[in-house]
Amino acid sequence: MSGKNGAIKLVAGNSNPALAQEIGDYLKTPLTKAVVRRFADMEIFVEIQENVRGADCFVIQSTSFPANDHLMELLIIIDALRRSSARRITAVIPYFGYSRQDRKPGPRTPISAKLVANLITHAGANRVMTLDLHAGQIQGFFDIPTDNLYASPVMVRDIKEKFELNNVMVVSPDVGGVVRARGLAKRINAPLAIIDKRRERAGDSEVMNVIGEVEGFTCILIDDIVDSGGTLVNAADALLKNGAKAVYAYISHGVLSGGAVARISKSRLKELVITDSIQPTAEVRGSANIRILPIASLIGEAVARTAHEESVSSLFD
Repeated sequence: MSGKNGAIKLVAGNSNPALAQEIGDYLKTPLTKAVVRRFADMEIFVEIQENVRGADCFVIQSTSFPANDHLMELLIIIDALRRSSARRITAVIPYFGYSRQDRKPGPRTPISAKLVANLITHAGANRVMTLDLHAGQIQGFFDIPTDNLYASPVMVRDIKEKFELNNVMVVSPDVGGVVRARGLAKRINAPLAIIDKRRERAGDSEVMNVIGEVEGFTCILIDDIVDSGGTLVNAADALLKNGAKAVYAYISHGVLSGGAVARISKSRLKELVITDSIQPTAEVRGSANIRILPIASLIGEAVARTAHEESVSSLFD
């Protein structure tokens, strides 16, 4: 595939090679030959094995677990492309790690999302493409163009295929996610409820109240990240206690750390649907109530439009 101003090169790190390959298949463009390996002391080494001089390069790399290794891979790949005279370098980061550290929650704490944005910019990226940022204002942390894609069109299509929409209620698992949940509810013309949640400590939450009449509805929880799974499990219990018929969850990024998969598998959640922005583990794929929603076509189309200098935002109109 060629863009408006030269050849397109897709370069993949080790975070999610399956997604990178699917994006390449969508674009009918093979992945650029590259070596991303480690020395004996785990130092990362990158070698681009094709000519990329003057090319429009897209580096596909989520900064998921192990976050620091994958972030370092991304930075070194960008540097290798810059030193190989690539015309433009776009960091395609389906899951942007450190995005939850977007403000100072207390004294003497960092704003790590801003630090990571600086690192990516100074490494040599010309633009960034990501999916469902935890906070939209993170786009402002970058001093280069940043496209924040949304998984909602893929989710809406799936919801329309799976549910009777006249009996569906969209639920935000906390007050902070109301805008995201309202946007999806508007797309499917469904009512909205909110979980009033009090978090006692990091990774632990207690549901206090359900705002909205959920009795008799099939509830769909909408959020950007599922990590420990505690919020979803507690929210599902609260909704069922208030008369919901069944509870499903559609989440953009399945971080699923620690015992999250086991916790969700044992929960009263009917199904958790996550995208493959983070490469699913064998445990995730083997879970009876977790389903993977592919997003390669969405990201691939955004890459194609970027390469041809066409509108990306019109994908979500």
